[in-house]
Amino acid sequence: MNVEIAPVDEHTGPVRHFRIRLSATTRGARLARHLTAEQLASWGWPYDSEGNRTASLLVAELATNAVRHGRVRGRDFALCLTLHPEDATLRIEVTDARPDHRPPTPGALAPAEPDAESGRGLLLVEALSSHWGTTAGDPYTKTVWCEVPLG
Repeated sequence: MNVEIAPVDEHTGPVRHFRIRLSATTRGARLARHLTAEQLASWGWPYDSEGNRTASLLVAELATNAVRHGRVRGRDFALCLTLHPEDATLRIEVTDARPDHRPPTPGALAPAEPDAESGRGLLLVEALSSHWGTTAGDPYTKTVWCEVPLG
């Protein structure tokens, strides 16, 4: 497990980063959610704060999608958190190994059927984040990102 952490425990100061690669499994997705909650708590947003709960939920949704739709055998997914303390905004990025499986564009998501057991993850991301999208930095990966106000 490769981890990069820039810890500071006040709500002001420089931009803070956390980056980790995790196995593309349900265990990796669950760990991404737990690590997000822990990192935000160390940056000054306690576990029981609305910002921490919202960010953890968004990471859970994006990481689950990376495992479910972006998994390639033998390849991990990456979680990157970037905190901008000046406006208390967290950028969440989840990078997987399937650039060919892109989600619909923001604003183009179809509502899930009422009796469907899945299909609501990106709807939650769209509803709870200030904005979100998808980028492809190279031919081997794609990143789904969102930004959420914590304060």
